[in-house]
Amino acid sequence: MEGLTIFALIILIILLLALVGIWIFLAIWPGKIARSRNHSRADAVAMCGYWGGITLGILMPLAFIWAYTENNPDPEDEAEEAPQ
Repeated sequence: MEGLTIFALIILIILLLALVGIWIFLAIWPGKIARSRNHSRADAVAMCGYWGGITLGILMPLAFIWAYTENNPDPEDEAEEAPQ
């Protein structure tokens, strides 16, 4: 009977580690999406994803929506790129 208890404990630990790994992956993912899409606010999207992981998913949908929204560049960036 003791062997079965140890086996169950090992399975529970593996499941817990898998859940933590998935949660960390979901917290990092919006920032990676924003960087791959050359989002002008990629660092802010990444930070929103991290805070979404810390707040147990409250900000996570916002981070994913923000990562996929249209890229609105800064007016300062447009001024640098405009020919004069």
